[in-house]
Amino acid sequence: MTPANLADTVLSAARAVFETRGLDLAALPATTVVERPRNPEHGDYASTLALQLGKKAGVPPRELAAALAAELAQRDGITSVEIAGPGFLNIRLDAAVTGTIAGTVVEAGPAYGRNEQLAGERINLEFVSANPTGPIHLGHTRWAAVGDSLRRVLAAAGAEVTSEYYINDAGAQVDRFSRSLFAAANGEPAPEDGYGGDYIAEIAQRILSEEPELAGQPAETALPVFWSRGYALMLTEIRASLERFGVHFDVWFSEKDLHDGGAVEHAIEELRKQGHIFEDGGAIWLRTTDFGDDKDRVLIRSNGEKTYFAADAAYYINKRERGFDRCIYLLGADHHGYIGRLKAIAACAGDDPSKNIEILIGQLVNLVRAGQPVRLSKRAGNIITLDELLEAVGADAARYSLARSSTDSMLTLDIEEITKHSSDNPVFYVQYAHARISSILRNAVEKKISRGDSYDPSLLAHERENNLLKTLGQFPAVVASAAELREPHRIAVYLEERVATDWHRFYDACQVLPKGEDPATDVNVARLWLAEATRTVIANGLALLGVSAPEKM
Repeated sequence: MTPANLADTVLSAARAVFETRGLDLAALPATTVVERPRNPEHGDYASTLALQLGKKAGVPPRELAAALAAELAQRDGITSVEIAGPGFLNIRLDAAVTGTIAGTVVEAGPAYGRNEQLAGERINLEFVSANPTGPIHLGHTRWAAVGDSLRRVLAAAGAEVTSEYYINDAGAQVDRFSRSLFAAANGEPAPEDGYGGDYIAEIAQRILSEEPELAGQPAETALPVFWSRGYALMLTEIRASLERFGVHFDVWFSEKDLHDGGAVEHAIEELRKQGHIFEDGGAIWLRTTDFGDDKDRVLIRSNGEKTYFAADAAYYINKRERGFDRCIYLLGADHHGYIGRLKAIAACAGDDPSKNIEILIGQLVNLVRAGQPVRLSKRAGNIITLDELLEAVGADAARYSLARSSTDSMLTLDIEEITKHSSDNPVFYVQYAHARISSILRNAVEKKISRGDSYDPSLLAHERENNLLKTLGQFPAVVASAAELREPHRIAVYLEERVATDWHRFYDACQVLPKGEDPATDVNVARLWLAEATRTVIANGLALLGVSAPEKM
């Protein structure tokens, strides 16, 4: 028995108890809950199985817990089982069993923590999707960090994930962007509803340098060129900024192509087949109120103009027709109203809005230095750009800091805090643990100490070793939980509060390498396995956040 299959062991014991008592085996769950207790004095692991099954089996939970405890006590590797409260089971394992966790982690390497809970599920994950009319700003940057981390976490849980950027290259912003470029090229102020910032003048001058014949041309001739060239340049800059941030998109989907390819008309016909299209006042509507929306939505106005909502409907149907089982949208704080209407689209299309579509809303980000708001960007006008953030703090500090908090709450980043080289800085604290372990392993090589192909797990019996081992054993469950709840910040919390903390406590209490010229003992070898296992978990966790695991700092 190993900690990894403890749940199966508990379930096997329950099956034996049920058979002995002639109880219905159908009441047994496919899996059981085994978790770390909040208070380590209560044991290594805890189970609520007796509480779950007592009512179904018609047996008082505490009586069932007593029978389970007696059965489990006979299993190899289990030192003791205590009953608490109305039927909780507190389980203690033999040190040799807990010690095997280090070997399990090292042997799995980069695959440790991965699971198959989402295997077979095709997920479309759309995030950022900023208009190609300006640089990526701080608000988009939070979604870039969180979205890419979520992509990695979902893939680690076995899903086939496609990351997608929806390019809003159709609609009113196209006209405002092209008119802003035209005005800048002619030395005129930006239109009242246009885009400001030095970047507009930069793009306009670059276009003129490549196509000088545009100078002095009338608006009707020049505007389409300014749009097409300006759009291409802006999109190239956005891609480059995101790549520097370590964010790669599998698909860049054009809204214009959606319209030009007839996808909107196709979507309307598909929705009409479902019986939710109606006409009123010369316009074509979708009856979304049938599925909880606050009002029905216009798809095509009486003048024949397609609405943004029509594009939203077409885009969702397009995703589903591309074979995605689940469409996840990551949207900003100003998009709460989209939740009901997007779910209504899914329902109108004949899908289950609780399964086929998810909308995650993220709150705003503020950037400060020593508690004072950072100045606004001169280049971009009234925003702080991703490139400016990268220049100020670097990709690792930015990504980790943006991904380590729940998106449900507003986030304030202090530039001085997230670049500080001290244990007060969470990203430094975690990365330093990895670098420290790497230094130890390098020193072992210099001392010609090899951890070899095996170790004695029973030698990892110190309290600090036991705590660290059990923390490492939790990593697969943390990844699974982060994927299920769509909360990649759980990885960061685990790395900070559990792994790095338990590692530093272990290192302070336990001598990993022999002192001076002393020969290495079997204990040293076992601790090298534990060190390598800890380094593996930190590296794997940081990789899920898109953050590097440095070997030197």
